[in-house]
Amino acid sequence: MLKNIKETEVRFSEVDSMGIVWHGHYIKYFEDGREAFGREHNLGYMDVYEKGFFIPIVNINCSYKKPIEYNGPLTIETRYIDTPAAKIVFEYKLYNKESGDVYATGSSEQVFLTRERELHLTVPEFFVKWKKEKGLLPA
Repeated sequence: MLKNIKETEVRFSEVDSMGIVWHGHYIKYFEDGREAFGREHNLGYMDVYEKGFFIPIVNINCSYKKPIEYNGPLTIETRYIDTPAAKIVFEYKLYNKESGDVYATGSSEQVFLTRERELHLTVPEFFVKWKKEKGLLPA
């Protein structure tokens, strides 16, 4: 299983007047997780762009479990979900590593667009190579 664990802290600018993280920031935390995963596993936005593709989000969901409060530790777990389709799928978990409290879970799907903004329906060759390097496909 390919994953990334990112530790962060909730900033004052992310909470409402009750000291609770505004729900829209959960999606931002998912993006923070995707960026950290990309840096660790060589699948960042610029890595993909250099291969001639954009990878826009086409589906994202978030299941809120428990409020995140200001000034607490936050762990973002991002897991790559392998699929034979020409898309990138991640699952997320936002939690407190110390208490074990799970704040939210979610997932996202990204597709490959060419630089001309056309949907690429087959798995790009660079992505096949990446999967082989990560042991997701036979070499």
